Amino acid sequence: MSKSETNNQCPPVPDEELEQMARMFKALSNPHRLRIYRELAGCVTSTLSKSSEEFQNCQSSFAERLGLAPSTVSHHFKELREAGLVHTKREARNVLFWVDREAAQKLSHLLNG
Repeated sequence: MSKSETNNQCPPVPDEELEQMARMFKALSNPHRLRIYRELAGCVTSTLSKSSEEFQNCQSSFAERLGLAPSTVSHHFKELREAGLVHTKREARNVLFWVDREAAQKLSHLLNG
């Protein structure tokens, strides 16, 4: 292998981080969850500097917009939360969700090189 070929290699990523990213991709492999995540994230790259409160969304509004049962949307949010992609906070009868900025940055970094 020439010296120029070794310079083009990606830096090593710890196994633990690779496993975490695989869980994220697995959660996002479902079209409904991917749609929910994309909508929740908005343009993630432009909102990463904003506070979490600025891009919180209510679970019930997703059920209405996507035409899914609230229990189905709840399941999708649970999968996204367990994968480390979103955070949750209960406020009265509503559950608010927002994107984990660190996870979004990791995904963006991985996909953009």
